[in-house]
Amino acid sequence: MNSKQLIHATLRGESVPRPVCGPLACHFCGRYYGVPLKDYTLNADTLADCVIRYHHEFRPDAVWISADTWITAEAMGAAVHFPGDDQPMCGHPEPTYRSIEELAKIPAPDPTSLGRQPLMCQALRKVVREIGDETFVVACIDQAPFSLACALGGINEMMMATVADPDFARALLEKCTEHVVAYAQALAAEGADMLSTGDSPAVMLGPATYRQYALPFEQRVFEILRDTTRCRLSLHICGDSTEILTDMASSGADVLELDYGVDLGHACDVLPESIAIWGNINAVSPLYNGSPVEVRAAAGQALEAARRTGRKRFVLSSGCTLAPDTPGDNLHELIDSAVAHPGGETWQRRAR
Repeated sequence: MNSKQLIHATLRGESVPRPVCGPLACHFCGRYYGVPLKDYTLNADTLADCVIRYHHEFRPDAVWISADTWITAEAMGAAVHFPGDDQPMCGHPEPTYRSIEELAKIPAPDPTSLGRQPLMCQALRKVVREIGDETFVVACIDQAPFSLACALGGINEMMMATVADPDFARALLEKCTEHVVAYAQALAAEGADMLSTGDSPAVMLGPATYRQYALPFEQRVFEILRDTTRCRLSLHICGDSTEILTDMASSGADVLELDYGVDLGHACDVLPESIAIWGNINAVSPLYNGSPVEVRAAAGQALEAARRTGRKRFVLSSGCTLAPDTPGDNLHELIDSAVAHPGGETWQRRAR
């Protein structure tokens, strides 16, 4: 079985000969090969070539196609900029939209022409063509509706709007949902194996407000994509999402990407067996500032937590996006911890 087959089998809950590993390597791929992040972000061939080189050198089971978290916000009218040539694209602090009337300025979804969405489709197309037969390819569909609404309406303002101006909040969320779905469908058409969306600001809402303002729109996105694509669907929420784990499981996602703040054993216990867990090694310590020995220990603990609970649908990974300057030796160690897992026979036997 090659990497692509191994991850598909893992996500189906089948027995596999070894654990699989798919670190969230995005800007790392540019920095590691000496490419300024501005070039990585704005040139489809450069982005794709860096991901392909990373695949050939590190041999992860999955690669990620992502430039930054402002792809869809930019397509919807947000002003974006580079703080420096070797820093990621970011937005401006002032909200782009403040009222329902202003939402009429948002263009209709069109991933073939808006912002950098065509560029991302082109990069994905090249990666799929070059390595998609052997490697599982994850396309980041950027932000989920609530997170996208925070980027467009201001994170503080959007949080306040859930209480003070719910009509505006919901109207903006509706617009965001349309754009998220259209962009995701375009990436699916280019051959992605999985579509991943992030909704990290939603963790700050608390369970009740999450269920009211974030979850219903996540559910709608995943419902439409399940009907219109053949991709696996993944939800990423940074930080400690313990309080909303069971709500996230009802989003319709096949995969939950869990950050290091979530106790993996607890997640394995409370999440349905039908949900795959992707994670959750701390991207800072040990992956960025630790040693290979510390990475190996953390990976072993994660694999043991999955094995102990009988969690067959588990992908070893960083809990969040790797820091651009993550040491290559640490990343090699993380991937090797799965590929050369000494308990492979035990893993397979427990997974049956």
